[in-house]
Amino acid sequence: MKTKQYKVAGHLFRLSFEVPELIEDLLPSCSPFICETSDEKELFEMSVTENPCTETPQEEIGQFDCGGCNHGVYLMEDGGYEFVISSVSSVKCCLVRVNADFSKATVHLMTPKKEDRAFGTNNALMIVFAFATSGHNTLLIHSSVIRNNNKGYLFLGKSGTGKSTHTRLWLKHIPGSDLMNDDNPVIRVIDGKTFVYGSPWSGKTPCYRNVEAEAGAFVQLEQKKKNEIRREDILHSFAHILSSVSVMKWDKRVYNDICNTISEILSHTPVYHLGCLPDEEAARLSHQTVTSA
Repeated sequence: MKTKQYKVAGHLFRLSFEVPELIEDLLPSCSPFICETSDEKELFEMSVTENPCTETPQEEIGQFDCGGCNHGVYLMEDGGYEFVISSVSSVKCCLVRVNADFSKATVHLMTPKKEDRAFGTNNALMIVFAFATSGHNTLLIHSSVIRNNNKGYLFLGKSGTGKSTHTRLWLKHIPGSDLMNDDNPVIRVIDGKTFVYGSPWSGKTPCYRNVEAEAGAFVQLEQKKKNEIRREDILHSFAHILSSVSVMKWDKRVYNDICNTISEILSHTPVYHLGCLPDEEAARLSHQTVTSA
């Protein structure tokens, strides 16, 4: 068995593989987050095997949207969950069994194709991480995040609204900017401050950086015919962040933890709405506004 420890956003976890591939073969984006062996308590452990799962779920309770792919979610008799992860071409890649608090997970690979095995394992880890950390003031959020002057600025919005385009405009026109993550950074509240971290998940952009910064602001993007920005009220701010976060509404503990974390974030971190064109003026307008708050 091949075993390694990793740390993402300060959260330690262990991966164990009982398959022919090396961990780096199936999860290359995790390499920057390898952690030397530590006596610190691990938040969760995930094992990957080719052995079939012999337990039977009770019922399907929902569909989990993960990057455009819907994964079936099933409730187990012990209060845990089973996820069936399928690829964009509807290939069943793996079945994931987790206990009720997401501290232990087993990934049962269901396909011989390496690309599908890697897709399934990566999505399984993302799901387990998101919900194992939810009780620790931590959110996995769908966002493109830029760092400037030691602050992280997170751009929110549905796929296709121009999040990646807007961060590229910052990189091109706003000096001192660098891309922290282009799809799934991690947010964490520590001692009354909001921090943003790079993660092993970054969508189509290979940006897997083990970096962090205090969060300066969240910006909800909307395509418009002219550039305009405003600060959002609490109600709209809450809705923008919640709609961008990985959630399981059918798990009250996880859902309440996520809502409580969002409320804490909003007590000290602003949210803006940016209607914009994909141009330099939009980048300069958002930069000037969010950095002067």
